[in-house]
Amino acid sequence: MAGKSRLYFTANFTVNLDEIENFLSAEGQSAFQHLLKRLFDDLGPQLSRFPLSGRSFLAHHTGSTEAEKLLDRVQKSLRPGDDLREFVVDDYVVLYLVRRSRLYFIAIKHHRQLSFNLRRFWL
Repeated sequence: MAGKSRLYFTANFTVNLDEIENFLSAEGQSAFQHLLKRLFDDLGPQLSRFPLSGRSFLAHHTGSTEAEKLLDRVQKSLRPGDDLREFVVDDYVVLYLVRRSRLYFIAIKHHRQLSFNLRRFWL
């Protein structure tokens, strides 16, 4: 891809960052600041220049029928030419979408966080 991709951060990505900050708690404030530095000083510029650096999210092997159905739903929601990718940064997995000359940061999770939002079950 020639040139640089423009970077966009979705509302969901911002919510995920808030959840990570809460997950790390006060003791992890320096770890959270380090994450922000890595995202904005390292990963953003790298993916802007080389948006296909991450691995294809859709190439994952699914181990269950439920996961296969979810992956199929994700794939059907993509436009032709879209490329859903993931990149591991330290202890975090970043999910992003490459669409033409734009790169959308969709989600981020610490590897120890639950991948499902189960908050509604405990409220």
